[in-house]
Amino acid sequence: MAGVFITFEGPDGAGKDSVLRRVVPELTAHLRVPVLETREPGGARISEHIRELILDPANTEMDPRTEAILYAASRRQHLVEVIRPALAAGKVVVCDRFVDSSIAYQGAGRGIGEDAVGALNNFATEGLTPALTVYLDVPASVGLARINAHRRDTQFDRLDQEKEDFHDRVRAAYLRLAADHRDRIVTVDATQTLDQVCADTLAVLRTHLAAYWQE
Repeated sequence: MAGVFITFEGPDGAGKDSVLRRVVPELTAHLRVPVLETREPGGARISEHIRELILDPANTEMDPRTEAILYAASRRQHLVEVIRPALAAGKVVVCDRFVDSSIAYQGAGRGIGEDAVGALNNFATEGLTPALTVYLDVPASVGLARINAHRRDTQFDRLDQEKEDFHDRVRAAYLRLAADHRDRIVTVDATQTLDQVCADTLAVLRTHLAAYWQE
């Protein structure tokens, strides 16, 4: 494909939303090719409906395998409708979460198996892998403290409400993925100030996208 696929990953409370709000406009201003920002779950009409179902705090009875399948279904629709067409058009696609999230959250966090979830998503994506993944790393205790400090109880989604040991398992899986895929995943210390995290992230992106960068 002509475009470049970049994903952002991190445990809850890592600050992905805040970083993306600063970084994407910089990319848009400096790259010679169009930039498309999107997210998972969601990013397409059907995928957004699935997102609502997955994250609804009222759906406490959802089975972990059902959750994993729904994430994969949302991802498939998003891929077909949004990601692949944008890449074919030569765009830089910046996606908030992708397969690594499912491996970490459902595979490790829910305990249904990282390999099994990886296989399910390989089927859904037909093996599409990001060219670069920026992983914003933060300990579970720090991430959850940030969430508790900035959200009212009514704003918590299903995953935010999980206990710290769940989020510890998620982070451990992310660290394993980062160690196993050093050619793709670049880790940024998200315990730093937002300014520093954004500066480090932009440095990573500028290096990876040097062929497209213009002042």
